[in-house]
Parts: sequence; C-alpha cells; structure tokens
Amino acid sequence: MPSGQRRGRWSGMPLQDRQALRRDELIAAGVARLGSAQGPDLTVRAVCRSAGLTERYFYESFADRDEFVRAVYDDVCARAMAALTNAKTPRDAVEQFVALMVDDPARGRVLLLAPTKEPVLTRSGAEWMPSFIELVQRKLTRIGDPAHAAMVATGLIGALTALFTAYLNGRLAATREQFIDYCVEMLLSRVSSY
Repeated sequence: MPSGQRRGRWSGMPLQDRQALRRDELIAAGVARLGSAQGPDLTVRAVCRSAGLTERYFYESFADRDEFVRAVYDDVCARAMAALTNAKTPRDAVEQFVALMVDDPARGRVLLLAPTKEPVLTRSGAEWMPSFIELVQRKLTRIGDPAHAAMVATGLIGALTALFTAYLNGRLAATREQFIDYCVEMLLSRVSSY
C-alpha cells in the first residue's frame, strides 16, 4: 500500500467522492500553509504531508503548484463572497467576515496577505477585487448615482482591506467587538450620508 494511504480510508466511497474529498483536504492544508503566521510554506511535498496524502493525489486534482495556489486563494475568496452575499445587514456582513477571516486568521492571511507574497496571486487578487466592489455597490441602495456608488464601494473596500490587514497583523489594539463596531460604524456613516 502506498505511503500516506491508510487501509479503509476510501473504501465504500465512489471515485468522484474520494477525489472531491482529497481535493478538499489538500485545499484545507493549502490554506493552513499559505496563511501561516510565519509566512507561506507551500511546497507540493509539504502540502501532501499536511493533508496525509501522497503526491499522486495532489496531481490528481492540480496540474502544478501554481494552479494549486490559485485554487486555495479562489476557495477563500468564494467563501468570503458567500458570507458577504448572504448577510442581511451591515453588522451581519462584518460579523460574518470577521468570523471567516479573523477567527480563522489563516484564511484572512490568504485573502489579504498572500497576494503580496505569492506572485501567482497578483492577478488573482486583481480579478477578485471588482467582484467585492460590485457586491458592496449592490448593497448601497441609497446611492442613486451608479458612478458615485462605485466610488463609495471602492473606497469602503480599500478602507476595510487596510483595517482587516492591520488587525490580522496585530497592529490594532482593539478588541474583537471594538473592531466590529468600528467597521459597522464606518459602513453606516458612509452610506447614511447620502
């Protein structure tokens, strides 16, 4: 039996389900390694070791390391987008985002810091940014002028990115509640002025 594969781990499970499960395990290991507090340590071998899988299973899902890094980043972005999309109020949006990105700081570092450390993510970050701006713009229903709403949304995303980055890096001496309250206040004050 190949190393890294335990007897019965996949028994009784359809092939597609096994592949999806292995891919999820690799992505989870990638988030932990790419979002490590010590900085990214993301080699194929290290990810496989963290996931308890052989390299054969890595290449079953990903062509190479770059494709994998993009998949890890895309997974975190998709989760962040889903949390924000499902939010009913600005407070709900901030609380869900904090739960996803601050309570699990590896995810936060992947979203906000990894694009500055992984050249392959420079383009991915730029590709996701308009989606986040558009989402915030759609939520700004009180602002009738689309150009103005786009500028407000872009400014809010920039400000929130800087705040979350500083909070994740430990540069803000605020409690979790203070941080949430400030972000909500910033959102509401910016929108209510229109």
